[in-house]
Amino acid sequence: MGNLYSLQAALERENVQPQLITDVHDSSTADALLLPGVGSFKEVAEHLPRVEIREIAKSGKPVIGICLGLQLFFERSDEGLGKGLSVLPGRVKRLPSIVKVPQIGWNLLRIQRPSELIEGVTDNSWVYFLHSYYPPPGGDWVVATTEYGIEYPTLIEQRNFVGTQFHPEKAGNAGRTILRNILRLVRR
Repeated sequence: MGNLYSLQAALERENVQPQLITDVHDSSTADALLLPGVGSFKEVAEHLPRVEIREIAKSGKPVIGICLGLQLFFERSDEGLGKGLSVLPGRVKRLPSIVKVPQIGWNLLRIQRPSELIEGVTDNSWVYFLHSYYPPPGGDWVVATTEYGIEYPTLIEQRNFVGTQFHPEKAGNAGRTILRNILRLVRR
């Protein structure tokens, strides 16, 4: 969806040759599948090839979700009808009315547990957000959280699924370090 070109530029700076595909079957030669995100859960869920993405994940290929891409890892969303990938339990919810929605700008990343994803990143690093919905609280798959009217997961890791609610391609040094760490995991 909407952040394709900023992601492409960020990946190219890291010597990655991203390939834009419109059919998940075209991903067979890719090292990972990246689900970008700016858009509507409902619109994407209507066209989401759930079975095919799950099959790709079963092969061990990393699946990376950014913003809306992360939200698609869950069962459903308050944003509208449609099913996500159901990799993680729960429903994506709208940010509370006590804060300005959408959240646009910088906020702190609170590290919850050790992970290779955050090597070189300090607790309370600033990262960039642009979203109106957030993933539900979770279990051991939560690597980091952020506080914005509510504390919610912002960096997750579950088997070969990795996701960020923030935009690492726009998130300065911390985002670039996390993106590099994700790419290092993909290259294994």
